[in-house]
Amino acid sequence: MTAARSTTTPVPAPASTPAGLTARLNQAQPYALGLFRIVVGLLFACHGVASLFGLIGGTAIPAGTWPGWYAAVIQLGAGVLVLAGLGTRSAAFLASGSMAYAYFDVHQPMSLLPLQNGGENAAMFCWAFALLVFTGPGALALDRLFGAGEATDAKAREERSAPVAA
Repeated sequence: MTAARSTTTPVPAPASTPAGLTARLNQAQPYALGLFRIVVGLLFACHGVASLFGLIGGTAIPAGTWPGWYAAVIQLGAGVLVLAGLGTRSAAFLASGSMAYAYFDVHQPMSLLPLQNGGENAAMFCWAFALLVFTGPGALALDRLFGAGEATDAKAREERSAPVAA
């Protein structure tokens, strides 16, 4: 009789176990990030459309008015770029900075906390876009069609796996 050989291939944990659930969630992470990017970009672009053209319940800001009209141009342009996943990190950086400016220049002088000064949208957009600067576009991005995301993702994966010196 021959002894049964053991296989060296690990058996994946069932999805019902914590390790299995974590593995499944990790597989979905790029798609969840892509969906997050799409929703945030769409909402930001809608603010720009409302402010520039007076559509979808907004009031049009006269062209060239500082800072509102310029903020609306940034909202529309950066929102569409983030939505499409084209130049996501750069567009998100610009959008995050514009929302930080909006919070500290427009909202914060009224009161310190966003709930008291009406700056919740500015604060949330600022941090959401800051997150996209560091995470990248996720799945379903136009950057991936043009190959810009592949080299960046490979380098990022390599850097994440390298140990960090203290």
